[in-house]
Amino acid sequence: MESTGAAITRDPILVDLALQGGGAHGAFTWGVLDRLLEEPWLGVDGISGTSAGAMNAAVLVDGHAKGGAAGAREALETFWRRVSDAARFSPLRRGPFDVLLGRWTLDSSPVYVAMDLMSRLLSPYDLNPKGNNPLRAILTELVDFERLAQSPMKLFITATNVQTGRGHVFKNDAITPDVLLASACLPTMFQAIEIDGEPYWDGGYSGNPTITPLIRECKSHDTILVQINPIERKESPRSASEILNRLNEVSFNSVLLKELRMIALLRHVADPGDSEGAQWAGMRIHRIASEMMTELGASSKLNAEWEFFSLLRDEGRKAAQLFLETHAADLGRRSTLDLDVFLEGI
Repeated sequence: MESTGAAITRDPILVDLALQGGGAHGAFTWGVLDRLLEEPWLGVDGISGTSAGAMNAAVLVDGHAKGGAAGAREALETFWRRVSDAARFSPLRRGPFDVLLGRWTLDSSPVYVAMDLMSRLLSPYDLNPKGNNPLRAILTELVDFERLAQSPMKLFITATNVQTGRGHVFKNDAITPDVLLASACLPTMFQAIEIDGEPYWDGGYSGNPTITPLIRECKSHDTILVQINPIERKESPRSASEILNRLNEVSFNSVLLKELRMIALLRHVADPGDSEGAQWAGMRIHRIASEMMTELGASSKLNAEWEFFSLLRDEGRKAAQLFLETHAADLGRRSTLDLDVFLEGI
């Protein structure tokens, strides 16, 4: 894979990574990680991931434990290739008109439209009574969970407890294929995943991703948020699908925004003698995102075409390259995300 820019030379630094979920859009995060892993001065202390971000995180950590940065990059590419291969004969495909126009949406796919309508009338317990999920076999084959448990790189995966509504953060030695599937379990598409007798849904409802463990349990004071769910949109949604998509974005970003708001607030009021408050106030936050992600519709999150994954990967690499060119010198020194904007209106 060609590099989009020369490696940067600077003193080594540890960072944490916060990886959002978003189905197929997680291939953007793959591209970001692929570019960051090229920098030998950039070390990863901990990763918090949800849904697709959880998959990326687990594959990266295991690949890194096996073969360093090169092993992590290879593992990520293999994972996304396998996901695309598994969906090659899926009926969820773009229509001919969308292919002709170069659009990645599935909105005009008869199968997608039918599935979307059925999900409002029938539950996954009706449509998929055996709870089959092709990701289980892929994760079981590609990730060595015993090696993952021993990795020095800290891993935090969030899933939402269905009964309590609270997020549960699973750490290295507790992570299994079921934990990763639980973190990505959209309740309209998949049956709740039972772990130790308790049902779990997508972690995005309770933390997308969760910042707290990175602050409390990691040595790094810099967190890079890889964002694939837009926080703001300039135009109000009009169609039913746009409204539902925006509702999901608002819901999936709400806990993250609360944590970012807390960091911003504690920077102004934290008592230096309060170790917990000082930890929060001292975390430097950075963000890698792309305007392209705001232009993609919700249905494209189910588009598993390799060409689409490759497009998103390349966009992720470009976004990471731009971040490094602009802010590499800021890592270890200051936040590059303006957190005070999250205090407006309070």
